[in-house]
Amino acid sequence: MTGMTTPVAVIVDAAAYAQAVKDAVEASAAYYAGGTSVLDDDAYDRLVRGIAVWEAGHPDQVLPDSPTGKVAGGAVEGDVPHTVAMLSLDNVFSPEEFTAWTASLARRVGHEVERFSVEPKLDGLAIAARYQGGRLTQLITRGDGTAGEDVSHAIGTIEGLPDKLTEPVTVEVRGEVLMTTAQFEHANEVRTAHGGQPFANPRNAAAGTLRAKDRAYTVPMTFFGYGLLPLPGTEARLAARLGEVAHSDLMAQAAGLGVNTTASTAVPGVSADTAGQVLARVREVAALRAQLPFGIDGIVIKADLAADQRAAGSGSRAPRWAIAYKLPAVEKITRLLEVEWNVGRTGIIAPRAVLEPVEIDGSTITYATLHNPADITRRDLRLGDHVMVHRAGDVIPRIEAPVAHLRTGDERPIDFPAVCPRCGGGIDTSEQRWRCANGRNCHLVAALSYAAGRDQLDIGGLGHTRVVQLVEAGLVADLADLFTLTRDQLLSLDRMGETSTDNLLAAITKAKEQPLSRVLCALGVRGTGRSMSRRIARHFATMDNLRAADAEAIQQVDGIGTEKAPSIVAELAELAPLIDKLTTAGVNMTEPGAIPLATAAGNADGNAQHEETAGGPLAGMTVVVTGAMTGALEELSRNQMNELIERAGGRSSSSVSKKTTLVVAGEGAGSKQAKAETLGIRLAAPEEFAALVAGFLN
Repeated sequence: MTGMTTPVAVIVDAAAYAQAVKDAVEASAAYYAGGTSVLDDDAYDRLVRGIAVWEAGHPDQVLPDSPTGKVAGGAVEGDVPHTVAMLSLDNVFSPEEFTAWTASLARRVGHEVERFSVEPKLDGLAIAARYQGGRLTQLITRGDGTAGEDVSHAIGTIEGLPDKLTEPVTVEVRGEVLMTTAQFEHANEVRTAHGGQPFANPRNAAAGTLRAKDRAYTVPMTFFGYGLLPLPGTEARLAARLGEVAHSDLMAQAAGLGVNTTASTAVPGVSADTAGQVLARVREVAALRAQLPFGIDGIVIKADLAADQRAAGSGSRAPRWAIAYKLPAVEKITRLLEVEWNVGRTGIIAPRAVLEPVEIDGSTITYATLHNPADITRRDLRLGDHVMVHRAGDVIPRIEAPVAHLRTGDERPIDFPAVCPRCGGGIDTSEQRWRCANGRNCHLVAALSYAAGRDQLDIGGLGHTRVVQLVEAGLVADLADLFTLTRDQLLSLDRMGETSTDNLLAAITKAKEQPLSRVLCALGVRGTGRSMSRRIARHFATMDNLRAADAEAIQQVDGIGTEKAPSIVAELAELAPLIDKLTTAGVNMTEPGAIPLATAAGNADGNAQHEETAGGPLAGMTVVVTGAMTGALEELSRNQMNELIERAGGRSSSSVSKKTTLVVAGEGAGSKQAKAETLGIRLAAPEEFAALVAGFLN
């Protein structure tokens, strides 16, 4: 694991230092007051680290307002005293810095720490929840660490923080309030519907929502506990036990009381005996980060045993027995410069944000997805806006929302196209995703190139350049025309010799034999892809059965809901003339090995009956493939691997979850293998898997 470069803002003199302190305190105050800030998390961390470096070289010039020695950057106060100081955490940014911290901790304790606890650092707002006799009576923010703000008005709006514990005990539960990705999207929908500006990111949304009073609406948040301690009135035996047990045992006890903890997530808190094991867990959590339904910005590492914590002690700002291993920032603020409107192969008109370049997690980001015009309107995005951009792992960068409090008044509305930006035709705006009225014909070259691809009809020799020639020569006006091409027509094209012509004709003839699943994929039915096309083909077995199915019958296919089914029915009706031409041209319209349903229209038991007929060594299994395949599987594309899985009776999936049965992990397997190991899912090497499905390899 390579450590991230320690982020430090360079401060050159006392004046720059004073300005940096002022900027940091103002940013912290804005965040804690209402969930807004002129700085993103990464910029704030760099600034505070730079302040700390300057102060280390000028200890006699440290300003009293400096955030380096204060909880929450010294920006907030409260009027409800904490029974035990509610401190912040110091940070490390690399394995080397973490190793240095463990050595320092060992010196303080007098021996190597016996055990560490390792938990995700949740990206939210710390609170203390006080229970009297098992009932939640008060919520308090961290404040300045000695006293916090009473936010008890939020009781009942925070999932994972029960109003009543499973036992009638008097205790304080400490933890993090955050918004999951789904809760954040919902909060912004509700907020904008009531005339408010959308929040920039989930962290700011949680901070602003927790403090909000007298709103006309409420939105849910989520709590994860990370501490349990006694209060005045706690029964003496329980109080003594809470002060003596290990942190990992406290978390188990909190979960037993009905409090939500990370134990229920894909990144549960774990114990580790050595620094090496801690760093291995850091790598695992970092690999899973992009797949989590909530934000994390690091990993919290603590001395697990109470005796080690007491021996290490605490400073005025942070405990010495705990540290936050910060991960590279996945969110930063930049500016929205332009919006491009691109037309896809099925005629979908997709907006793309052009950004002022910004580096996120080692990559320079200049573009981000904007989904559709309705999404732009709902987020109230404007050209020139400062926007919060999110990117994690291989996830396509997206704009969370405008940072509305940074607007200057010079921002401009985003113009939506009145005609198709590619062909100048009309636009169908009846759905959220706009589409050229000419559909696939608007971008015929892209549609045909896709259809001929390896994972669709696999027509070797029919690349983009050749497709352009065919379209410009007027020889091909749709997919079916490929199958009526003659030798003379192909020979008339520039740079088409006899050998290449015969090879292409042979590939086109072979493509007629492709299974229905690949034909469906080549047609590019909106709302489906390779995996869904396979499921549909296996369910209906023939194109005739599929075309006769109504929306209710199509909903019986796994993964197709009430919204997608009518769209698929409409797409198939639109494609009917093309499907008829393909059939006349001799293209296969059946799925080998699939059992036709009893009725074309389907029934409530159709899917169950169909699944019962499935056999093979992977029957009933959900399989995920990750990494590079070797041996007998080396030449198979990912799509071909998924087809193999389904021929052998299994269900292919692209993501690992608790429903996953088996993960085939090849060379270079990363986050998916790590998640499988965390969830205890069976792993198989390519050679082992090849032996398992040997009878289905061809």
